[in-house]
Amino acid sequence: MREVVDVNTGEVEIRKGEFILRSTAIGSCLVITAYDAKSKIGALAHIMLPDKAPQPSSNKTKYAVGAIEEMETGLISKGTKKEDIEVCIVGAGNVLKKADDNICQANIESVIRILRQKRIVIRAAVLGGVERKAVDFDVERGAVFYTEGDSVEKLLWTSAG
Repeated sequence: MREVVDVNTGEVEIRKGEFILRSTAIGSCLVITAYDAKSKIGALAHIMLPDKAPQPSSNKTKYAVGAIEEMETGLISKGTKKEDIEVCIVGAGNVLKKADDNICQANIESVIRILRQKRIVIRAAVLGGVERKAVDFDVERGAVFYTEGDSVEKLLWTSAG
């Protein structure tokens, strides 16, 4: 039986083995799953805001830079090589349907820019729209599932490793 670990806004979790990393109620936030197929280690970050936290900040992982750095550092400390990290990104939807809402696009642009700068490969993405999303990341299988609104769960990506 796989243990489910809920990952809330501003949190980063890293696990190996029989775990499901889950994040729900994803609106304008953006979730990143990171996976190393060789060592079967996975991470999930639920990012609330783009770019970098103002100094000083009690929760740097609410921001894209801090969350991605924590994921990368945590995976490497557990034996992952940076070049083996593959990610999926989900979220950044304008669920409040505000015409002037720019946080969603800012989150998308920030996360993609940071991942590209770090040369971390994005394997799949479900971004934007107006429906809330949820993610289940089966770490042992290297499989990422998602829902939009009240839809049935769909497979987003499975590791080839």
